[in-house]
Amino acid sequence: MKLSERVAQLKPSATLAVSAKAQELKSQGKDILSLSVGEPDFPTPEFICKAAKEAVDAGFTRYTPVPGLPGLRSAASDYFNKRYGAASGPENIIISNGGKQGLYNLCQVLFNPGDHVLIPAPYWVSYPPMVELAGGKPVIIATSAEKKFKVTVSDLDQSLTPKTKALILNSPSNPTGVCYTKEELDTIAQWAVDKGVLIISDEIYDRLVYGGQPSLSLCSWWNRHPDKFVIVNGVAKSYSMTGWRVGYTLAEADLIKALTRLQGQSTSNVCSVAQKAAQTALSVRTGAVEEMRQAFERRRDIAMEIVSSWPDVVCPTPDGAFYIFPDVHAYYNDRLPDSSAVCTYLLEEVGVALVPGFSAMTAVSAFLTP
Repeated sequence: MKLSERVAQLKPSATLAVSAKAQELKSQGKDILSLSVGEPDFPTPEFICKAAKEAVDAGFTRYTPVPGLPGLRSAASDYFNKRYGAASGPENIIISNGGKQGLYNLCQVLFNPGDHVLIPAPYWVSYPPMVELAGGKPVIIATSAEKKFKVTVSDLDQSLTPKTKALILNSPSNPTGVCYTKEELDTIAQWAVDKGVLIISDEIYDRLVYGGQPSLSLCSWWNRHPDKFVIVNGVAKSYSMTGWRVGYTLAEADLIKALTRLQGQSTSNVCSVAQKAAQTALSVRTGAVEEMRQAFERRRDIAMEIVSSWPDVVCPTPDGAFYIFPDVHAYYNDRLPDSSAVCTYLLEEVGVALVPGFSAMTAVSAFLTP
């Protein structure tokens, strides 16, 4: 059977590949510590699970509207409005199978063949393939550990072309944990408005920020320029609901309608029970998210104390999320020439599964990230 060209050229997710290898070794009886998949190790809070059980008991197992339950769309809209001052309504929200499908659908709806999409590196490994599957061209903008892996307006200007359609921005970042400040976000947002570039803001880690920093969003810019900003979020990371697969996208109503048409011909609605659970997560005030956030911050501090003791390693302190991204190229040698070789060694000989940093960078391949 001959596969389509788009699939034949599609690379598998490096993160999922490492995770699968770790699971394989575990099944062979080996003791493996897997730091490969970006997933909280906490159970989903009980009050959320209870809502799901009640939905099942009530027989809430039928199809729902493609863009999501009205109650969940309202809850997501209220989340943006109350937390970040958005002026949105349910018509500005679509529910997807995780934030990942939200991002994929956006690429399919927004990009034409040949469109350029700016992606700062290091990046989440799925961004470029999503753009490529829509026929677009990922334009990777290299950053450095010395600059905390942040992209500047000057960097963006150097990569801007007449074909530039959008910028994918992720703060807090996967895989670096770096957060842009409000001033930095405002500067980039103003640049995008001036240049006519759409920003897709992936804010899935918005609640997981440390050091007393506030959670930030581009919602205020969406209010002023709804045709230039799209915001993607979900319940996976903050509420430890990765397997529930519920994401939500904030966009102008016409774009939501287009996304609904696309989703209606692919997956249709998200699992009805998971939607009920997500609605409860977003609607009920609880200290569960803060408890997990504090635990992640304590772990970050312990990890950074260890990493900082390694000679010749550069690693910016993560401001959010739950990743670290150390530059370990000083340890390369003939046996371990790159990050992929180092990760293979650590998995097979030490029993620790990490994702090689080359998978998140095109210009530089001297990094590791758990």
